Amino acid sequence: MLGSYREPTLNPRIRKLIGMFALLGFVVLYVGAAVRIGEILPDHWAARLIYYAVVGLAWGAPVLPLISWMNREKSG
Repeated sequence: MLGSYREPTLNPRIRKLIGMFALLGFVVLYVGAAVRIGEILPDHWAARLIYYAVVGLAWGAPVLPLISWMNREKSG
């Protein structure tokens, strides 16, 4: 039948489980990288304050697509 092809869909629970592990892995790697870079910063309170403020907020931008994918009702 022409036009009756449907993409396979993921169960929302499975999608959230996959997303949870991906998010956890990303955060672990992100924190590790942020701490490593933070160790080589100049020993000045203002530099550290700005760096950790930016890094503390910036992790959210890359995970927004993952979170929206996890919360979709239908896959595809």
